[in-house]
Amino acid sequence: MKIDDAFSIAKDAMTVERVYTEPVERDGTTVIGVAAVSGGAGGGGGSDPEGQQGSGAGFGIGAKPVGAFVIRDGRVRWQPAVDVNRLIAVVGAVALAALIVGARFARRP
Repeated sequence: MKIDDAFSIAKDAMTVERVYTEPVERDGTTVIGVAAVSGGAGGGGGSDPEGQQGSGAGFGIGAKPVGAFVIRDGRVRWQPAVDVNRLIAVVGAVALAALIVGARFARRP
């Protein structure tokens, strides 16, 4: 794969359809899901002392849900998604910090 081909594929993969889902309507309520999308690409090429040339390229893309727009009765409301893994990590970090601070205060004369 040539470097230009990899960049072209990466560009085509980073479209608005990856961020917003198709609207879903049920009982007068429309929901449009939203995701945070990120990606990157890279490549390079060169030749060895014998004159043989080579090149390589690659790209990656990632997405995670961030919420949804909810449309009901002509009003739009943002409903954020809850990232349970991040929530558990933050609660764990706060609990650990509280234990460390509590242990230091307990040792004070």
